[in-house]
Amino acid sequence: MIGDTRTIKILDTTLRDGEQAPGCSMNLPEKIEVARRLERLGVDIIEAGFPASSPGDLDAVKAIAGVIKNSAVACLCRCLEKDIDAGREALAKAASPRIHVFLATSPVHMEYKLKMTEAQVLEQATAAVRYAKKFCNDIEFSAEDAFRSDPDFVCKVFAAAIDAGALTVNFPDTVGYAMPAEFGERIHYVKDHTHGMEKACLSVHCHNDLGLAVANSLAAVSAGAAQVECTINGIGERAGNASLEEFVMGLRLRRELYSADTHIDSTQIYSVSRLVSQVTGIKLPPNKAIVGDNAFAHEAGIHQHGVLANRETYEIMTPESIGIPKNTIVLGKHSGRHAFEERLKELGLPVDAETFEKIFAGFKELADKKKAVSDRDIEALVRDIVVSIPETWKLDHWAVNTGSALGASGVIRLQHKDGKYEKIVSMGDGPVDSIFKAINQIIGKEPELELYEIGAITGGSSSQGETMVKIAMNGQRWNGHGVSTDIIESSIKAYLSAINAMEYYLSENGK
Repeated sequence: MIGDTRTIKILDTTLRDGEQAPGCSMNLPEKIEVARRLERLGVDIIEAGFPASSPGDLDAVKAIAGVIKNSAVACLCRCLEKDIDAGREALAKAASPRIHVFLATSPVHMEYKLKMTEAQVLEQATAAVRYAKKFCNDIEFSAEDAFRSDPDFVCKVFAAAIDAGALTVNFPDTVGYAMPAEFGERIHYVKDHTHGMEKACLSVHCHNDLGLAVANSLAAVSAGAAQVECTINGIGERAGNASLEEFVMGLRLRRELYSADTHIDSTQIYSVSRLVSQVTGIKLPPNKAIVGDNAFAHEAGIHQHGVLANRETYEIMTPESIGIPKNTIVLGKHSGRHAFEERLKELGLPVDAETFEKIFAGFKELADKKKAVSDRDIEALVRDIVVSIPETWKLDHWAVNTGSALGASGVIRLQHKDGKYEKIVSMGDGPVDSIFKAINQIIGKEPELELYEIGAITGGSSSQGETMVKIAMNGQRWNGHGVSTDIIESSIKAYLSAINAMEYYLSENGK
């Protein structure tokens, strides 16, 4: 706390609740890079996963715990000893570990999901916190569906959890049912009626089913909440979670109302938002608050006139405040290493020396094809290199033959990681279809193509094509991302990216 301004802790659950959303799965290198960006952003607690849910989640939490030093790393566990044991294993190398246990407290959940009485829930929650406390000092307890629970029962469970050693108690609006005024009142009631609350941090976790997750989170801060749980871009189950960027900037811009702020470095918001969008394949609507493409765009004449006279007429924050830099330097094939390195820093994308060399080589190759390289082009280069996974299959060359009267044939040659080459010619309904079928024949698998999207990174005929694909097989899903000045090649790169993610997963899990 600085002066009269409280510091609100941010628990980011992009890698847990966010990744649970359909189609938002990430591979391990992607999760690690997102975690690193969250640490750079200044997130207090990174909720890295649910270790008991799968071996892959346990390994991901373990890997993230091993590299994050400046943020606490949390994992979610049911109030079961086996879950807590998995959490203890996953967090063994964490610099600041947190075990986050949860149990539902609402009548509908207790009757139909848990089939437990209030007394049984109270007993199990208390026992779980006490068990977790043996291995970790920082314990958080969540009362799932707290808003639809009896407030006095929640207070009773929270008091027991605090007495058992919980340092944080979390009040979720699990189904996004609350209205801001009543949510604030409920938080105030719980804070005032929970025995021992002065010894714990009161947290909230709001879902966005009615579009009110951020509003409810802000109302909770007004009522005394000291931690808010949210996700980048608001991703999450169903309609998503409270959006980190919206909550943080709302709190910061209206600090006089809340007398509160966060540790978040807002200049990192834009870069981490773009990364999460890319690795999950969830594109942002152009009118998305704070980070959408239109957030700082002005088309109406009266708006343009006002902004030209004084930006404050129609902008309540600057693009630079969230990390969108002023592009005063045009990068092209004659640009040097220093200018490129400075641009990476301005974009919030600092990298180590070895990675810089790879990215710079890619930049030079792209600059030979394009007159000017945009910030979006640079972001795509960094993403492809930094979060790449081991390549089981690498593209050697490809060609297509297509026309309105010819149909389409595609030929592709891939190199396997063991060094051998495979070449196949295939017919298809179009050039991309023919190439994808050829790839499937080479790898000997036929995953379902659930999503195929292609767009331009920037405007102009020389823009790079950016392709996103999602493939599925045996109930598992993988994302792929590809960029090239040739849209067919960007499609091939995206499909191979997803194929390599699938092959990596299968090899790591012995399948």
